[in-house]
Amino acid sequence: MNRPSTGERSRGDRRLDPDRSLGLRLPLAATAAFLLVPFTLLAVLVRATWPPLFRLDATVADALHRYALDHPAWVRLMSLWTDVFAPGPLRIATGAVAAWLFLRRARGLASWVVTTMTVGGLLGVALKLLVGRPRPELLHPVARASGLSFPSGHALNATLAAGVMLLVFLPFTRDRRPLRWALWTGAGLVAVVTGVSRIALGVHWTSDVVGGWLLGLALLAATTAAFRAWRTRTGHRPARIAREGVEPELAEPGPEGTSR
Repeated sequence: MNRPSTGERSRGDRRLDPDRSLGLRLPLAATAAFLLVPFTLLAVLVRATWPPLFRLDATVADALHRYALDHPAWVRLMSLWTDVFAPGPLRIATGAVAAWLFLRRARGLASWVVTTMTVGGLLGVALKLLVGRPRPELLHPVARASGLSFPSGHALNATLAAGVMLLVFLPFTRDRRPLRWALWTGAGLVAVVTGVSRIALGVHWTSDVVGGWLLGLALLAATTAAFRAWRTRTGHRPARIAREGVEPELAEPGPEGTSR
């Protein structure tokens, strides 16, 4: 009887080793749980209209609204930013990335992108209906938006899209630290400035945006943990997320980088 080679045995062992698989999942799963705790608490306080939170939201909203009325150029800049990085354009962009990944035969990674964005979008809508918070009502508003307020869909989707793009394209920054830092910085700016733009324009409370950020990060951590677990079961080596993204093989030439 032919015995499997050492390489084949070690690869099979990696697939079946529950301790190793659990070790890969735990940090990201713990991160998701850690972020869901403050999000849940924030949602409860918003739903209960907790007076200290309402006063804080109102104070920030009034200050930024006065600044917006005195600085039309600031309003134009924030309006442009919030339109460019709205949920619709971001979904189109991530959909295009998913299609590109599918053409590269990175089907698992493409499915992760689509799943993360779809679940995030649906969850955001469901939570808006559950919490039922109205948007700010300001005298002389500089912008308008329809629908409910918590959590901010712009902040949620910008966090998800920025995180997805970051983790997909990090493999291409291997051994290029400046490029890697630029990618991290760009992702952070998209998520943060998009959320700030919604407060600056007076269409969301600060807690709406913070809730969107927390939920987006928690969901991103959860789906990434699930994707890493799938990679372990299929025999792929563990990825160093902060340096290599979720699928380091994507940047490799030849069959390993183009077929999954």
